[in-house]
Amino acid sequence: MESCCFEPQWPADELLMKYQYISDFFIALAYFSIPLELIYFVKKSAVFPYRWVLVQFGAFIVLCGATHLINLWTFTMHTRTVEIVMTIAKGMTAAVSCATALMLVHIIPDLLSVKTRELFLKNKAAELDREMGLIRTQEETGRHVRMLTHEIRSTLDRHTILRTTLVELGRTLALEECALWMPTRTGLELQLSYTLRQQNPVGYTVPIQLPVINKVFSSNRAVKISPNCPVARLRPLAGKYIPGEVVAVRVPLLHLSNFQINDWPELSTKRYALMVLMLPSDSARQWHVHELELVEVVADQVAVALSHAAILEESMRARDLLIEQNFALDRARREAETAISARNDFLAVMNHEMRIPMHAIIALSSLLQETELTPEQRLMVETILKSSNLLATLINDVLDLSRLEDGSLKLDLGTFNVHAIFKEVLNLIKPIASVKKLLLTLNLAPDLPEYAIGDEKRLMQTILNVVGNAVKFTKEGSISITAFVTKSESLRDSRASDFYPMPSDNHFYLRVQVKDSGSGINPQDVPKLFTKFAQTQSSATRNSGGSGLGLAICKRFVNLMEGQIWIESEGLGKGCTAIFIVKLGIPEHSNESKHSFMPKGPPSRGQTTFPGVKVLVMDDNGVSRMVTRGLLVHLRCNVTAVSSSDECLRVVSQDHKVVFMDVLMPDGFEVAVRIREKFTNCHERPFIVALTGNTDKLTKETCMRVGLDGVILKPISVEKMRTVLSNIVEHRRLFEVM
Repeated sequence: MESCCFEPQWPADELLMKYQYISDFFIALAYFSIPLELIYFVKKSAVFPYRWVLVQFGAFIVLCGATHLINLWTFTMHTRTVEIVMTIAKGMTAAVSCATALMLVHIIPDLLSVKTRELFLKNKAAELDREMGLIRTQEETGRHVRMLTHEIRSTLDRHTILRTTLVELGRTLALEECALWMPTRTGLELQLSYTLRQQNPVGYTVPIQLPVINKVFSSNRAVKISPNCPVARLRPLAGKYIPGEVVAVRVPLLHLSNFQINDWPELSTKRYALMVLMLPSDSARQWHVHELELVEVVADQVAVALSHAAILEESMRARDLLIEQNFALDRARREAETAISARNDFLAVMNHEMRIPMHAIIALSSLLQETELTPEQRLMVETILKSSNLLATLINDVLDLSRLEDGSLKLDLGTFNVHAIFKEVLNLIKPIASVKKLLLTLNLAPDLPEYAIGDEKRLMQTILNVVGNAVKFTKEGSISITAFVTKSESLRDSRASDFYPMPSDNHFYLRVQVKDSGSGINPQDVPKLFTKFAQTQSSATRNSGGSGLGLAICKRFVNLMEGQIWIESEGLGKGCTAIFIVKLGIPEHSNESKHSFMPKGPPSRGQTTFPGVKVLVMDDNGVSRMVTRGLLVHLRCNVTAVSSSDECLRVVSQDHKVVFMDVLMPDGFEVAVRIREKFTNCHERPFIVALTGNTDKLTKETCMRVGLDGVILKPISVEKMRTVLSNIVEHRRLFEVM
């Protein structure tokens, strides 16, 4: 029997080749697309843990795809069975590869949304833990910094600050050793000043120019240094051990070069201290970033605290120096005040004690002068009087100068007659000038006010001194006195460079010029004229005598009156001109006169004697009492002399015209008050006049306060007593007679 066999119909060989071509192309296309999808997955899944596996898998697939791509150009003819098997295999591979590539397109987004999110959250949680740990570390560091800052800021003592810093750093960072190197005074070395464990002797020094020191000083950060460098050898070498890590940081120091109170201190060239910190040895511990930051912050805080301490130390040093200087100044001031007070007390006592014998000499000499004397005797008496008056003037000058220098002399301002002062000076000087046959002239400008406000006594004393000097140093010729109101344009004078007048409607400047034809002055001696006790070296000056105080006192009086004084001379033998300017006030009523002061010169018309005038004299000094009584008896007064206050109060009656009393007696002022109380009717009360050798202002003010009618300064001549009695009897007015 013929068997029937069915054979499948396969494509022809050429068609099988085309199928293999198509299958290889799609296999290569699928293989190349899968790595692209994996790259996309890896890129989107940033936290995928096995990226290197995917990279290997991607490389494998790419290579497989490349193999199939190469097969397109390397086909060879095989047996039909082989070709059929290859065609089927490649077709199935192409289908599976394309299906896998298409499936990955849908699967990858799902993988990214599930596994990737979980891994992302885990990674984020781990990162958050690390950040929280860092924050906790920073908070801990900040807490330690605050604690340490509080500790070092709680004191301003430099040693306490540095010692506390080392202790707190050692405790906070668990250090094996911590040390501070301070610059020496020379600035050329660093000295080991403080250590935590005190294993090294304090005082050890190293050169400041070491490279490791320069490296640390040039950086504002903590710098790791070798444990074997000189500044890091903080513990003695004993046995074998591995030193811990060492860091060093600079500490800026405030160096005050010109500290002043209430001002910012000046900084000199920057200087640094060196802080060295060592971790425990034989351990694997290393410095962490937050620990280094802590060290840097602490170094800055220590620098601030040290700067405050330095400023405090300098301010305390300046305060102590100021206190010491103030104490020395106060001691010097008290000593000066004591010396001035002792000098014034001495001068006051000497003034009073010297005036009592001077009173006797002048009074008795003036009494003797009015008796019948031979020419030779009269010359002797006149010489005694002249010398005594000169001595009295010298006493006045010394007292005035003393009060001027200690500032106790004040101007006694009041309204006075300006013209009368110049005429009075002229009357006083004329007798002396006539003896020397000198022509004395007075020129008062028409616009010179008749009345002014000022110190009449000091102005008259100044004019008398200047004119008296002119008469003294002029042997022959003339002396002219000129007074006028200086105009505003001529107030400033090149020879008075330190004089700054201020014109106004309430005052004027009086200019007085005294020109003489005397011996003149050497120009180089002019500056010496206003120095106390100074005299020029010319023979005329030496022969004329004098104390050298007159012009010195005049200059001080003029300065008190806000003026200026100077002298002009072309040289010896050519005369000189003394010029001074003083400031005087203008009274509200130009016709107002000063009636509280009597004229200082002798009266032109008045009684020469006073017969029947009852006078009471109270003085506890027997010589002074006898002399005063003699003057009054010579003037034909009816005199009663007593030596005590009780006797005075018992004897005084309304019949007495005048009571002369020494107010410097123990109860002198009290007697004056009781006399005024005894006679309530002012017309029945006697005229009470103080006799005193004390010229201070307090005595005069006390006399005015207790109600005395006048003050007479010893010594007293017959002429002065005659003037006093004339004013009392004829005008019933008196206050002060010098």
